[in-house]
Amino acid sequence: MNTETHISNWLMNYALENGLSGYTVGVSGGIDSAVTSTLCALTGLKVNVVTMPIHQAVDQHDRGTKHCIWLVNKYPSVEYIPAPLTKVYDEFVFNAPSVVTSSPLALANTKARLRMATLYAIAQATNTLVAGTGNKVEDFGLGFFTKYGDGGVDVSPIGELTKTEVWQLGRELGISEDIINATPTDGLWENNRSDEEQLGASYAELEWAMQFQGEWEFRDVPRELSSRELEVLDIYNKFHNNNAHKMAMPPVCPHL
Repeated sequence: MNTETHISNWLMNYALENGLSGYTVGVSGGIDSAVTSTLCALTGLKVNVVTMPIHQAVDQHDRGTKHCIWLVNKYPSVEYIPAPLTKVYDEFVFNAPSVVTSSPLALANTKARLRMATLYAIAQATNTLVAGTGNKVEDFGLGFFTKYGDGGVDVSPIGELTKTEVWQLGRELGISEDIINATPTDGLWENNRSDEEQLGASYAELEWAMQFQGEWEFRDVPRELSSRELEVLDIYNKFHNNNAHKMAMPPVCPHL
């Protein structure tokens, strides 16, 4: 059984076992959401694909829209739901307290949380589950997601795949080359900064660091690490440790 069949079967069975009609997926124009939405479509269940631009770069939005149309034309059970949120976000900013509007990071994460609320509203209205689009390195290595934003999902179909594996699966699924070749970005910043600019390392480097941490103790490493490898390990460990709270259930204070 190949990867696409394994994941799509898992998605189909999970929805049916829980009495749900299918899935709702946010589509950004990036490879992760393109692959996730296509895997959901392969289930044959109802699938809502949703674009939610908030001051989004035109090329990103165009890629996402074209992918949604491609899915609708290819799979009868897919419905495309455009949900432009720029006016909603601007209204929030206009009315938000200054402590929020003075924080670029708080505003960036607000975009992700508005999208999460939109996806859950659509999912509830259509008896579907929200499918997350995070990959293994982002969700379980770095914690590179917005808590209760794009991290707020019902299922994680590609959470066991590295970014490299997602790109490979995208090619096998026939995802557009425009999406496969696009520079990864979370689309939350006005200057359209890439993931690599935010992280300080490429996904290939971070995948190596995640594997290294899982396989080796420093005293067991069979060779001397280069200065760049040490730098990448430091980057990975800082993100992993600082974002550990995102990757765990909220702690519960025990009884006295």
